[in-house]
Amino acid sequence: MTAPQVYVSFPGTAREALGFYAAVFGGELSLHTNEDFGRTDGPPDAIAHGELSGTVALAGSDTPPGGTSVRLEGVMLSLLGTAEPEILHEWFNKLSSGGRVVDPLAPKPWGASDGQVIDRYGLHWLIGYEPGADA
Repeated sequence: MTAPQVYVSFPGTAREALGFYAAVFGGELSLHTNEDFGRTDGPPDAIAHGELSGTVALAGSDTPPGGTSVRLEGVMLSLLGTAEPEILHEWFNKLSSGGRVVDPLAPKPWGASDGQVIDRYGLHWLIGYEPGADA
């Protein structure tokens, strides 16, 4: 790995959330339960480790009892220029479903196109591309 990977502690929604991200971004999803790992610090079917690999990589687990789940403030997951504009618009629209658009993905005064969305699981995304890319 050449860059940090985002690892999210979900409040009991890891299976659902990671499945959602796999549906949005594609890639390969692997999920392992507490039972798979022999863990007893939560329900046997809770996700002890899940990982989405592909164009967008993301990992996470269910928060064990007493643990802290995801709360992002002042942090965005940036997907600037990571795919063709058409794909970036598709991702933005899918992430918006059940979430909240902070700033529509559209041309900005400085020439780039970008936008922000907080998805239904609380992750804040910055998605965009530079001029000259076809939309």
